[in-house]
Amino acid sequence: MAEYEEPLYDTIGKSYTVTRKADTRITTRVIDLLGLPIGSLIADIGAGTGNYSNALADRGYRVVAIEPSSVMRAQSSPHPMVRWISGTAESIPLQNNAVYGVVVILAIHHFRSAREAALEFRRICPGGPVVILTYDPRLGRGFWFHEYFPGIYRREFERFPPIEEVAATLAVDVWKPEVREFMLPHDLSDKNMHSGWNRPEVYLDEQMRNNTSGFAGSAEADARQGLSRLKEDLQSGAWDARHGHLREQNALNTGFVFLKLASNSE
Repeated sequence: MAEYEEPLYDTIGKSYTVTRKADTRITTRVIDLLGLPIGSLIADIGAGTGNYSNALADRGYRVVAIEPSSVMRAQSSPHPMVRWISGTAESIPLQNNAVYGVVVILAIHHFRSAREAALEFRRICPGGPVVILTYDPRLGRGFWFHEYFPGIYRREFERFPPIEEVAATLAVDVWKPEVREFMLPHDLSDKNMHSGWNRPEVYLDEQMRNNTSGFAGSAEADARQGLSRLKEDLQSGAWDARHGHLREQNALNTGFVFLKLASNSE
């Protein structure tokens, strides 16, 4: 699975389950894109604390959860349909043709080598499907995050290549890539760094910030200055004067996409 930066995930993994709960809408989209019968065995690469592994198991799938961080694995909740293995995306400890599908939820930006990971996906699941939820900051529209955290936002362009490049790399010249937009819901339960697009107050929660790799991996000054400005603007009403209309929206395109890879993608 994903090659995590151990110090980073040893930090944010400590309370990850508090704010990073599986969102039903993400789980449902993953299942729809997989298109596999209930009971199929799938691999969750970069499973983290197992939030989505367990959510998929709750829906009837058998899951092999692959995760390199011991701190993240230690926070998993036991599930009879989930088997845990320590491993990385570039060296998945499964046999050839081991699973019927592969899922990667917000983890490919931690891979050491996307190409090596793609070859491993191909080995353990030759025909696919591989379903990946990821992010491309170039696709987002109407999100104000860069106004307060420009340094963190710029770093996203380094961490997340254009989705077309990601798709071409992961397709390993044999799979057909298919990209689908995912509008981020206003009440997302998986509080990633973009989940506060219409609830700016959530960014004042230190625990929420620490459980996102974008904040946790950035310079403290980048976050501190932005948080000070954001707090002042919320108190004065300046944020609502500029962006208050977002509080009434149900979803926003912040740049999240699903990428499906398969021999015959629908």
